Amino acid sequence: MTAPAKRRISKRPVWERGYYSHGYWAGKNKLGSVKLGAKGEWDGVYRWQGGNHTGEAATLSQAKQAVEQAVLLGTRQMQLFQDEGG
Repeated sequence: MTAPAKRRISKRPVWERGYYSHGYWAGKNKLGSVKLGAKGEWDGVYRWQGGNHTGEAATLSQAKQAVEQAVLLGTRQMQLFQDEGG
């Protein structure tokens, strides 16, 4: 009998809470973030960035979901326009 093949376990991205932002990390690679304004200057809007996509959301959960979708879209979809060094 042969031993079953080992499966590589890829690290799942996780959210880490910061002082004025939340970061979406996969190991040591930052995939996206949700930022707030400074205390006293915050206008109630969550600004998010994931890959090449940015936006705004009314709630933290909506902003986190938008980052996760943008990152997933970026990893699943082939680049249409790539820099060809020319």
